[in-house]
Amino acid sequence: MSTFGAYFRLWRVGWVLVREGVVSALPSEGLPPPVALAKSFVTIFERSKARHQKRSDRLAHAVERLGPSYVKIGQFLATRPDVVGVEFANDLSQLQDRMAFFPSAAAKANIEGSLGRPIDELYASFGEPIAAASIAQVHPAEVETSEGRKKVAVKIVRPGVRQRFAHDIEAMYLVSRMQERFLASSRRLRPVEVTKTLEQTTKVEMDLRLEAAALSEIAENTERDPGFRVPKVDWERTGRDVITMEWIDGTRMSDVEGLRAAGHDLNLLADTLIQSFLRHTLRDGFFHADMHPGNLFVDADGMIVAVDMGIVGRLGKKERRFLAEILYGFITRDYIRVAEVHFEAGYVPGHHNVESFAQAIRAIGEPIHGQPAETISMGKLLTLLFEVTELFDMATRPELVMLQKTMVVVEGVSRMLNPRFNMWKASEPVVGDWIRTNLGPKRIATDLKDGLKAAVKLAEAVPEIAAKTEKFHHQLLHMSEHGLRFDAETADAIGKAEARHNRSARIALWVIALMLLYIAWMLS
Repeated sequence: MSTFGAYFRLWRVGWVLVREGVVSALPSEGLPPPVALAKSFVTIFERSKARHQKRSDRLAHAVERLGPSYVKIGQFLATRPDVVGVEFANDLSQLQDRMAFFPSAAAKANIEGSLGRPIDELYASFGEPIAAASIAQVHPAEVETSEGRKKVAVKIVRPGVRQRFAHDIEAMYLVSRMQERFLASSRRLRPVEVTKTLEQTTKVEMDLRLEAAALSEIAENTERDPGFRVPKVDWERTGRDVITMEWIDGTRMSDVEGLRAAGHDLNLLADTLIQSFLRHTLRDGFFHADMHPGNLFVDADGMIVAVDMGIVGRLGKKERRFLAEILYGFITRDYIRVAEVHFEAGYVPGHHNVESFAQAIRAIGEPIHGQPAETISMGKLLTLLFEVTELFDMATRPELVMLQKTMVVVEGVSRMLNPRFNMWKASEPVVGDWIRTNLGPKRIATDLKDGLKAAVKLAEAVPEIAAKTEKFHHQLLHMSEHGLRFDAETADAIGKAEARHNRSARIALWVIALMLLYIAWMLS
Protein backbone atom coordinates (compact mmCIF):
# COMPACT_ATOMS: atom_id res chain seq x y z
CA MET A 1 0.00 0.00 0.00
CA SER A 2 2.98 2.28 0.57
CA THR A 3 3.93 1.86 -3.11
CA PHE A 4 0.36 2.60 -4.15
CA GLY A 5 0.32 5.73 -1.97
CA ALA A 6 3.57 6.98 -3.50
CA TYR A 7 2.22 6.52 -7.04
CA PHE A 8 -1.01 8.31 -6.13
CA ARG A 9 0.81 11.26 -4.53
CA LEU A 10 3.16 11.47 -7.51
CA TRP A 11 0.17 11.56 -9.86
CA ARG A 12 -1.38 14.38 -7.78
CA VAL A 13 1.87 16.38 -7.84
CA GLY A 14 2.08 16.00 -11.62
CA TRP A 15 -1.55 17.05 -12.05
CA VAL A 16 -1.09 20.20 -9.91
CA LEU A 17 2.11 21.14 -11.79
CA VAL A 18 0.25 20.74 -15.10
CA ARG A 19 -2.79 22.72 -13.94
CA GLU A 20 -0.67 25.58 -12.61
CA GLY A 21 1.36 25.79 -15.83
CA VAL A 22 4.69 24.78 -14.28
CA VAL A 23 5.27 21.90 -16.72
CA SER A 24 4.66 24.03 -19.83
CA ALA A 25 7.04 26.71 -18.46
CA LEU A 26 9.94 24.28 -18.21
CA PRO A 27 12.57 24.43 -20.98
CA SER A 28 12.11 21.89 -23.79
CA GLU A 29 15.73 21.92 -24.93
CA GLY A 30 17.34 18.48 -24.77
CA LEU A 31 14.14 16.58 -24.05
CA PRO A 32 13.57 13.29 -25.92
CA PRO A 33 10.91 13.70 -28.67
CA PRO A 34 8.23 11.63 -26.84
CA VAL A 35 8.70 13.70 -23.67
CA ALA A 36 8.61 16.98 -25.61
CA LEU A 37 5.40 15.83 -27.34
CA ALA A 38 3.81 14.89 -24.00
CA LYS A 39 4.86 18.28 -22.56
CA SER A 40 3.13 20.14 -25.40
CA PHE A 41 0.04 17.94 -25.05
CA VAL A 42 -0.53 18.57 -21.32
CA THR A 43 -0.72 22.34 -21.85
CA ILE A 44 -4.40 21.90 -22.77
CA PHE A 45 -5.10 21.04 -19.11
CA GLU A 46 -3.46 24.10 -17.54
CA ARG A 47 -5.55 26.92 -16.11
CA SER A 48 -5.98 29.88 -18.44
CA LYS A 49 -4.90 32.25 -15.66
CA ALA A 50 -1.55 30.47 -15.34
CA ARG A 51 -0.60 31.25 -18.95
CA HIS A 52 -0.19 34.94 -18.12
CA GLN A 53 2.02 34.42 -15.07
CA LYS A 54 5.79 34.21 -14.63
CA ARG A 55 7.26 30.77 -14.03
CA SER A 56 8.18 31.67 -10.43
CA ASP A 57 4.56 32.71 -9.73
CA ARG A 58 3.23 29.49 -11.28
CA LEU A 59 5.61 27.50 -9.13
CA ALA A 60 4.57 29.39 -5.99
CA HIS A 61 0.87 28.69 -6.63
CA ALA A 62 1.56 25.00 -7.31
CA VAL A 63 3.59 24.56 -4.12
CA GLU A 64 0.93 26.41 -2.12
CA ARG A 65 -1.68 23.92 -3.36
CA LEU A 66 0.53 20.92 -2.63
CA GLY A 67 1.03 21.91 1.02
CA PRO A 68 3.74 22.56 3.65
CA SER A 69 5.92 19.55 2.80
CA TYR A 70 6.43 20.79 -0.74
CA VAL A 71 7.35 24.27 0.45
CA LYS A 72 10.19 22.65 2.38
CA ILE A 73 11.09 20.38 -0.56
CA GLY A 74 11.15 23.41 -2.88
CA GLN A 75 13.33 25.41 -0.51
CA PHE A 76 15.75 22.50 -0.21
CA LEU A 77 15.98 22.08 -4.00
CA ALA A 78 16.66 25.82 -4.24
CA THR A 79 19.98 25.03 -2.54
CA ARG A 80 20.78 22.43 -5.23
CA PRO A 81 21.21 24.28 -8.56
CA ASP A 82 23.41 21.38 -9.62
CA VAL A 83 20.29 19.16 -9.54
CA VAL A 84 17.46 21.41 -10.76
CA GLY A 85 19.42 23.98 -12.76
CA VAL A 86 20.40 27.51 -11.79
CA GLU A 87 17.31 29.27 -13.23
CA PHE A 88 14.88 26.84 -11.64
CA ALA A 89 16.78 27.09 -8.33
CA ASN A 90 16.38 30.88 -8.46
CA ASP A 91 12.63 30.45 -8.97
CA LEU A 92 12.44 28.05 -6.02
CA SER A 93 14.45 30.39 -3.80
CA GLN A 94 11.64 32.94 -4.15
CA LEU A 95 9.13 30.61 -2.48
CA GLN A 96 7.71 32.37 0.54
CA ASP A 97 7.61 30.15 3.61
CA ARG A 98 4.45 31.81 4.90
CA MET A 99 1.62 29.47 5.74
CA ALA A 100 -1.76 29.81 7.45
CA PHE A 101 -1.68 29.89 11.25
CA PHE A 102 -2.79 26.78 13.10
CA PRO A 103 -4.97 27.28 16.23
CA SER A 104 -3.34 28.48 19.44
CA ALA A 105 -5.08 25.63 21.28
CA ALA A 106 -3.15 23.12 19.15
CA ALA A 107 0.08 25.04 19.80
CA LYS A 108 -0.50 24.94 23.57
CA ALA A 109 -1.29 21.22 23.43
CA ASN A 110 1.98 20.63 21.54
CA ILE A 111 3.93 22.57 24.17
CA GLU A 112 2.34 20.75 27.09
CA GLY A 113 2.84 17.37 25.41
CA SER A 114 6.50 18.13 24.67
CA LEU A 115 7.45 19.67 28.05
CA GLY A 116 5.03 17.79 30.32
CA ARG A 117 3.93 20.96 32.13
CA PRO A 118 0.86 23.23 31.83
CA ILE A 119 1.15 26.47 29.85
CA ASP A 120 0.31 28.66 32.87
CA GLU A 121 3.22 27.15 34.76
CA LEU A 122 5.66 27.68 31.87
CA TYR A 123 4.73 31.19 30.71
CA ALA A 124 3.42 34.28 32.48
CA SER A 125 1.60 35.20 29.26
CA PHE A 126 1.19 33.52 25.88
CA GLY A 127 0.12 35.51 22.80
CA GLU A 128 -1.42 34.75 19.43
CA PRO A 129 0.88 33.61 16.56
CA ILE A 130 2.78 36.28 14.65
CA ALA A 131 4.51 34.15 11.96
CA ALA A 132 3.84 30.71 10.46
CA ALA A 133 6.03 28.64 8.18
CA SER A 134 5.86 25.15 6.68
CA ILE A 135 7.22 23.39 9.76
CA ALA A 136 6.46 25.66 12.73
CA GLN A 137 4.91 28.92 13.86
CA VAL A 138 6.07 31.56 16.36
CA HIS A 139 4.19 33.05 19.34
CA PRO A 140 5.24 35.94 21.59
CA ALA A 141 5.23 35.11 25.30
CA GLU A 142 6.57 36.27 28.65
CA VAL A 143 8.40 34.38 31.39
CA GLU A 144 9.08 35.24 35.01
CA THR A 145 12.77 35.76 35.87
CA SER A 146 14.67 37.05 38.87
CA GLU A 147 14.83 40.40 37.04
CA GLY A 148 11.10 40.51 36.38
CA ARG A 149 9.06 39.57 33.32
CA LYS A 150 11.00 38.93 30.14
CA LYS A 151 9.64 38.70 26.59
CA VAL A 152 10.49 35.54 24.63
CA ALA A 153 9.76 33.98 21.24
CA VAL A 154 8.17 30.51 21.28
CA LYS A 155 8.47 28.35 18.16
CA ILE A 156 6.12 25.34 17.95
CA VAL A 157 6.11 22.49 15.41
CA ARG A 158 3.01 22.34 13.19
CA PRO A 159 0.72 19.43 14.23
CA GLY A 160 0.85 16.44 11.87
CA VAL A 161 3.73 17.83 9.78
CA ARG A 162 6.01 14.83 10.45
CA GLN A 163 3.43 12.32 9.23
CA ARG A 164 2.62 14.45 6.17
CA PHE A 165 6.29 14.81 5.26
CA ALA A 166 6.93 11.06 5.75
CA HIS A 167 4.22 10.32 3.16
CA ASP A 168 5.34 13.02 0.71
CA ILE A 169 8.99 11.96 0.80
CA GLU A 170 7.96 8.54 -0.57
CA ALA A 171 6.95 10.22 -3.84
CA MET A 172 10.32 11.99 -3.93
CA TYR A 173 12.13 8.66 -3.54
CA LEU A 174 10.03 7.20 -6.34
CA VAL A 175 10.98 10.07 -8.68
CA SER A 176 14.67 9.91 -7.77
CA ARG A 177 14.84 6.14 -8.36
CA MET A 178 13.12 6.51 -11.73
CA GLN A 179 15.54 9.32 -12.58
CA GLU A 180 18.58 7.16 -11.79
CA ARG A 181 17.13 4.24 -13.73
CA PHE A 182 16.02 6.00 -16.91
CA LEU A 183 18.26 9.11 -17.13
CA ALA A 184 21.86 7.93 -17.15
CA SER A 185 23.18 11.52 -17.41
CA SER A 186 21.63 12.37 -14.03
CA ARG A 187 23.34 9.60 -12.08
CA ARG A 188 26.38 11.73 -11.28
CA LEU A 189 23.99 14.03 -9.38
CA ARG A 190 22.98 11.11 -7.13
CA PRO A 191 19.26 11.93 -6.95
CA VAL A 192 18.55 9.21 -4.38
CA GLU A 193 21.34 10.58 -2.17
CA VAL A 194 19.89 14.08 -2.63
CA THR A 195 16.50 12.80 -1.44
CA LYS A 196 18.15 11.13 1.56
CA THR A 197 19.82 14.44 2.40
CA LEU A 198 16.47 16.23 2.13
CA GLU A 199 14.85 13.65 4.41
CA GLN A 200 17.64 13.89 6.98
CA THR A 201 17.85 17.71 7.06
CA THR A 202 14.07 18.06 7.36
CA LYS A 203 13.89 15.50 10.17
CA VAL A 204 16.58 17.47 11.98
CA GLU A 205 14.68 20.71 11.37
CA MET A 206 11.51 19.18 12.83
CA ASP A 207 13.26 18.37 16.13
CA LEU A 208 13.56 21.77 17.77
CA ARG A 209 15.99 20.46 20.39
CA LEU A 210 18.55 20.19 17.59
CA GLU A 211 17.89 23.77 16.47
CA ALA A 212 18.43 24.85 20.08
CA ALA A 213 21.72 22.92 20.12
CA ALA A 214 22.80 24.64 16.88
CA LEU A 215 22.02 28.06 18.39
CA SER A 216 24.01 27.14 21.49
CA GLU A 217 27.00 25.92 19.48
CA ILE A 218 27.18 28.93 17.20
CA ALA A 219 26.77 31.22 20.23
CA GLU A 220 29.89 29.67 21.76
CA ASN A 221 31.79 29.90 18.47
CA THR A 222 30.92 33.59 17.95
CA GLU A 223 31.15 34.79 21.55
CA ARG A 224 34.05 37.12 20.77
CA ASP A 225 33.19 37.91 17.14
CA PRO A 226 32.53 41.57 16.33
CA GLY A 227 29.05 42.57 15.15
CA PHE A 228 27.33 39.15 15.14
CA ARG A 229 25.33 37.03 17.57
CA VAL A 230 22.36 34.64 17.84
CA PRO A 231 19.42 34.55 20.32
CA LYS A 232 19.90 32.86 23.70
CA VAL A 233 17.99 29.61 24.27
CA ASP A 234 15.72 29.01 27.27
CA TRP A 235 16.51 25.30 27.76
CA GLU A 236 13.95 24.87 30.55
CA ARG A 237 11.18 25.60 28.03
CA THR A 238 12.63 23.74 25.05
CA GLY A 239 11.75 20.25 23.82
CA ARG A 240 11.20 18.21 20.68
CA ASP A 241 8.18 20.26 19.54
CA VAL A 242 8.97 23.64 21.09
CA ILE A 243 11.89 26.02 21.46
CA THR A 244 11.83 29.15 23.61
CA MET A 245 14.42 31.79 22.94
CA GLU A 246 15.30 35.41 23.50
CA TRP A 247 12.98 37.93 21.86
CA ILE A 248 14.87 40.04 19.31
CA ASP A 249 13.93 43.70 19.00
CA GLY A 250 15.52 44.93 15.82
CA THR A 251 15.12 45.81 12.16
CA ARG A 252 15.01 43.09 9.51
CA MET A 253 17.86 43.28 7.02
CA SER A 254 15.28 43.21 4.24
CA ASP A 255 14.11 46.67 5.44
CA VAL A 256 16.97 48.75 4.02
CA GLU A 257 15.18 52.06 4.52
CA GLY A 258 14.41 51.12 8.13
CA LEU A 259 18.08 50.34 8.74
CA ARG A 260 19.11 53.65 7.21
CA ALA A 261 16.51 55.56 9.28
CA ALA A 262 17.82 53.85 12.45
CA GLY A 263 21.27 55.30 11.70
CA HIS A 264 23.08 52.05 10.93
CA ASP A 265 26.14 52.02 8.64
CA LEU A 266 24.93 49.85 5.73
CA ASN A 267 28.40 49.41 4.22
CA LEU A 268 29.76 48.21 7.56
CA LEU A 269 26.83 45.81 7.96
CA ALA A 270 27.51 44.34 4.49
CA ASP A 271 31.20 43.74 5.34
CA THR A 272 30.38 42.32 8.79
CA LEU A 273 27.84 39.88 7.33
CA ILE A 274 30.19 38.30 4.77
CA GLN A 275 33.12 38.23 7.23
CA SER A 276 30.97 36.55 9.88
CA PHE A 277 29.80 33.90 7.43
CA LEU A 278 33.39 33.17 6.33
CA ARG A 279 34.59 32.92 9.94
CA HIS A 280 31.88 30.38 10.70
CA THR A 281 32.76 28.40 7.57
CA LEU A 282 36.57 28.41 7.62
CA ARG A 283 37.34 28.73 11.32
CA ASP A 284 34.48 26.69 12.83
CA GLY A 285 33.34 24.46 9.95
CA PHE A 286 29.76 25.15 11.10
CA PHE A 287 27.52 27.74 9.47
CA HIS A 288 23.94 29.00 9.29
CA ALA A 289 22.75 27.66 5.91
CA ASP A 290 19.57 29.76 5.62
CA MET A 291 20.84 33.33 5.89
CA HIS A 292 18.21 35.09 3.79
CA PRO A 293 17.33 38.67 4.86
CA GLY A 294 14.15 37.54 6.65
CA ASN A 295 16.30 35.56 9.10
CA LEU A 296 18.68 38.44 9.83
CA PHE A 297 17.98 41.35 12.22
CA VAL A 298 20.02 44.35 13.30
CA ASP A 299 19.53 45.37 16.94
CA ALA A 300 19.81 48.87 18.39
CA ASP A 301 23.57 48.40 19.00
CA GLY A 302 24.21 47.56 15.35
CA MET A 303 24.73 43.84 16.00
CA ILE A 304 23.57 41.38 13.33
CA VAL A 305 21.34 38.77 14.97
CA ALA A 306 20.69 35.57 12.97
CA VAL A 307 17.55 33.54 13.78
CA ASP A 308 15.99 30.28 12.57
CA MET A 309 18.90 27.83 12.76
CA GLY A 310 16.88 24.86 11.50
CA ILE A 311 19.20 24.45 8.50
CA VAL A 312 22.93 24.38 9.17
CA GLY A 313 25.98 23.15 7.27
CA ARG A 314 29.25 21.56 8.33
CA LEU A 315 32.66 21.26 6.70
CA GLY A 316 35.50 19.03 7.84
CA LYS A 317 39.10 20.21 8.11
CA LYS A 318 40.02 18.81 4.69
CA GLU A 319 37.00 20.41 3.00
CA ARG A 320 37.86 23.78 4.56
CA ARG A 321 41.44 23.49 3.36
CA PHE A 322 40.36 22.54 -0.15
CA LEU A 323 37.86 25.43 -0.19
CA ALA A 324 40.52 27.93 0.88
CA GLU A 325 43.02 26.65 -1.70
CA ILE A 326 40.44 26.81 -4.48
CA LEU A 327 39.47 30.35 -3.47
CA TYR A 328 43.10 31.40 -3.15
CA GLY A 329 43.90 29.84 -6.53
CA PHE A 330 41.20 31.90 -8.21
CA ILE A 331 42.46 35.07 -6.54
CA THR A 332 46.10 34.41 -7.58
CA ARG A 333 45.12 32.98 -11.00
CA ASP A 334 46.89 29.70 -10.19
CA TYR A 335 44.47 27.56 -12.21
CA ILE A 336 46.70 24.48 -12.20
CA ARG A 337 46.60 24.47 -8.39
CA VAL A 338 42.80 24.89 -8.42
CA ALA A 339 42.54 21.89 -10.76
CA GLU A 340 44.98 19.80 -8.67
CA VAL A 341 42.93 20.48 -5.52
CA HIS A 342 39.77 19.21 -7.25
CA PHE A 343 41.59 15.97 -8.09
CA GLU A 344 43.22 15.63 -4.65
CA ALA A 345 39.84 16.06 -2.99
CA GLY A 346 38.31 13.42 -5.26
CA TYR A 347 35.80 15.91 -6.69
CA VAL A 348 36.81 15.06 -10.28
CA PRO A 349 37.42 11.42 -11.32
CA GLY A 350 41.09 10.54 -11.77
CA HIS A 351 40.75 9.40 -15.40
CA HIS A 352 40.40 13.04 -16.51
CA ASN A 353 43.37 15.21 -17.42
CA VAL A 354 44.46 17.82 -14.85
CA GLU A 355 45.68 20.25 -17.50
CA SER A 356 42.41 20.03 -19.43
CA PHE A 357 40.46 20.72 -16.27
CA ALA A 358 42.78 23.66 -15.48
CA GLN A 359 42.00 25.01 -18.95
CA ALA A 360 38.29 24.89 -18.15
CA ILE A 361 38.90 26.61 -14.80
CA ARG A 362 40.88 29.33 -16.60
CA ALA A 363 37.84 29.98 -18.81
CA ILE A 364 35.95 30.82 -15.61
CA GLY A 365 38.68 32.74 -13.81
CA GLU A 366 40.03 35.03 -16.53
CA PRO A 367 36.76 36.90 -17.24
CA ILE A 368 36.47 37.58 -13.50
CA HIS A 369 39.91 39.20 -13.38
CA GLY A 370 38.89 41.42 -16.26
CA GLN A 371 36.08 43.03 -14.24
CA PRO A 372 36.01 45.52 -11.36
CA ALA A 373 35.84 43.53 -8.13
CA GLU A 374 32.54 45.08 -7.05
CA THR A 375 30.80 43.82 -10.21
CA ILE A 376 31.84 40.17 -9.86
CA SER A 377 28.81 38.03 -9.09
CA MET A 378 29.33 34.86 -7.10
CA GLY A 379 26.09 33.59 -8.63
CA LYS A 380 27.52 33.90 -12.13
CA LEU A 381 30.76 32.25 -11.03
CA LEU A 382 28.83 29.27 -9.62
CA THR A 383 26.76 28.95 -12.78
CA LEU A 384 29.95 28.59 -14.81
CA LEU A 385 31.43 26.15 -12.31
CA PHE A 386 28.38 23.87 -12.49
CA GLU A 387 28.60 23.84 -16.30
CA VAL A 388 32.31 23.00 -16.27
CA THR A 389 32.13 20.30 -13.59
CA GLU A 390 29.36 18.56 -15.54
CA LEU A 391 31.76 18.21 -18.48
CA PHE A 392 34.26 16.47 -16.19
CA ASP A 393 31.83 14.10 -14.42
CA MET A 394 32.22 15.86 -11.09
CA ALA A 395 29.99 14.06 -8.58
CA THR A 396 27.65 16.05 -6.38
CA ARG A 397 29.12 17.21 -3.05
CA PRO A 398 26.08 18.14 -0.91
CA GLU A 399 28.09 19.97 1.75
CA LEU A 400 29.84 22.15 -0.84
CA VAL A 401 26.66 22.92 -2.78
CA MET A 402 24.95 24.06 0.43
CA LEU A 403 27.95 26.23 1.22
CA GLN A 404 28.02 27.73 -2.27
CA LYS A 405 24.30 28.47 -2.27
CA THR A 406 24.51 30.12 1.16
CA MET A 407 27.45 32.19 -0.04
CA VAL A 408 25.36 33.42 -2.98
CA VAL A 409 22.51 34.40 -0.62
CA VAL A 410 24.85 36.20 1.79
CA GLU A 411 26.52 38.02 -1.09
CA GLY A 412 23.07 39.07 -2.35
CA VAL A 413 22.12 40.49 1.05
CA SER A 414 25.43 42.37 1.24
CA ARG A 415 24.87 43.87 -2.23
CA MET A 416 21.33 44.83 -1.20
CA LEU A 417 22.86 46.85 1.65
CA ASN A 418 25.74 48.19 -0.46
CA PRO A 419 25.25 48.08 -4.27
CA ARG A 420 29.02 48.62 -4.74
CA PHE A 421 29.92 45.84 -2.34
CA ASN A 422 33.38 44.38 -3.07
CA MET A 423 33.20 40.79 -1.88
CA TRP A 424 36.89 40.06 -2.37
CA LYS A 425 38.02 43.13 -0.44
CA ALA A 426 35.56 42.46 2.39
CA SER A 427 36.60 38.79 2.56
CA GLU A 428 40.37 39.33 2.54
CA PRO A 429 40.85 39.95 6.31
CA VAL A 430 39.19 36.63 7.15
CA VAL A 431 40.29 34.48 4.20
CA GLY A 432 43.82 35.88 4.14
CA ASP A 433 44.33 35.29 7.85
CA TRP A 434 42.97 31.74 7.59
CA ILE A 435 45.21 30.93 4.63
CA ARG A 436 48.31 32.35 6.33
CA THR A 437 47.54 30.38 9.48
CA ASN A 438 46.43 27.08 7.99
CA LEU A 439 48.35 26.80 4.72
CA GLY A 440 51.71 27.86 6.12
CA PRO A 441 54.13 26.29 8.65
CA LYS A 442 51.34 25.90 11.22
CA ARG A 443 49.60 23.50 8.83
CA ILE A 444 52.53 21.04 9.11
CA ALA A 445 52.38 21.13 12.92
CA THR A 446 48.60 20.65 12.86
CA ASP A 447 48.91 17.71 10.43
CA LEU A 448 51.56 16.08 12.62
CA LYS A 449 49.38 16.54 15.71
CA ASP A 450 46.34 15.05 13.94
CA GLY A 451 48.46 12.20 12.59
CA LEU A 452 49.79 11.40 16.08
CA LYS A 453 46.25 11.31 17.49
CA ALA A 454 45.15 8.97 14.70
CA ALA A 455 48.16 6.70 15.34
CA VAL A 456 47.37 6.50 19.07
CA LYS A 457 43.73 5.61 18.35
CA LEU A 458 44.84 2.97 15.86
CA ALA A 459 47.24 1.45 18.39
CA GLU A 460 44.43 1.29 20.98
CA ALA A 461 42.16 -0.47 18.47
CA VAL A 462 44.73 -3.05 17.27
CA PRO A 463 43.67 -5.87 19.69
CA GLU A 464 40.00 -5.48 18.74
CA ILE A 465 40.86 -5.38 15.02
CA ALA A 466 42.96 -8.55 15.37
CA ALA A 467 40.12 -10.39 17.17
CA LYS A 468 37.58 -9.38 14.53
CA THR A 469 39.97 -10.35 11.73
CA GLU A 470 40.45 -13.82 13.23
CA LYS A 471 36.68 -14.27 13.64
CA PHE A 472 36.09 -13.18 10.05
CA HIS A 473 38.79 -15.61 8.85
CA HIS A 474 37.03 -18.52 10.57
CA GLN A 475 33.69 -17.49 9.04
CA LEU A 476 35.23 -17.40 5.56
CA LEU A 477 36.70 -20.88 6.05
CA HIS A 478 33.32 -22.18 7.20
CA MET A 479 31.57 -20.69 4.15
CA SER A 480 34.19 -22.09 1.77
CA GLU A 481 33.63 -25.59 3.20
CA HIS A 482 29.84 -25.55 3.68
CA GLY A 483 28.64 -22.75 1.34
CA LEU A 484 26.44 -19.74 2.09
CA ARG A 485 22.96 -20.83 3.19
CA PHE A 486 19.78 -19.02 4.16
CA ASP A 487 17.74 -20.54 6.96
CA ALA A 488 14.11 -21.43 6.19
CA GLU A 489 12.71 -18.31 7.86
CA THR A 490 14.98 -15.96 5.87
CA ALA A 491 14.15 -17.61 2.53
CA ASP A 492 10.43 -17.52 3.34
CA ALA A 493 10.60 -13.83 4.31
CA ILE A 494 12.42 -12.92 1.07
CA GLY A 495 9.78 -14.72 -1.00
CA LYS A 496 6.89 -13.02 0.79
CA ALA A 497 8.49 -9.56 0.48
CA GLU A 498 9.04 -9.99 -3.25
CA ALA A 499 5.45 -11.18 -3.73
CA ARG A 500 4.09 -8.20 -1.79
CA HIS A 501 6.21 -5.77 -3.81
CA ASN A 502 5.07 -7.18 -7.17
CA ARG A 503 1.42 -7.28 -6.09
CA SER A 504 1.50 -3.69 -4.79
CA ALA A 505 3.14 -2.44 -7.98
CA ARG A 506 0.51 -4.16 -10.17
CA ILE A 507 -2.36 -2.80 -8.09
CA ALA A 508 -0.88 0.73 -8.17
CA LEU A 509 -0.46 0.68 -11.95
CA TRP A 510 -4.04 -0.58 -12.50
CA VAL A 511 -5.48 2.06 -10.18
CA ILE A 512 -3.52 4.85 -11.90
CA ALA A 513 -4.65 3.60 -15.32
CA LEU A 514 -8.31 3.54 -14.21
CA MET A 515 -8.01 7.03 -12.71
CA LEU A 516 -6.50 8.43 -15.91
CA LEU A 517 -9.31 6.85 -17.96
CA TYR A 518 -11.87 8.37 -15.58
CA ILE A 519 -10.28 11.86 -15.86
CA ALA A 520 -10.19 11.60 -19.66
CA TRP A 521 -13.87 10.58 -19.67
CA MET A 522 -14.80 13.51 -17.39
CA LEU A 523 -12.92 15.99 -19.62
CA SER A 524 -14.48 14.67 -22.84
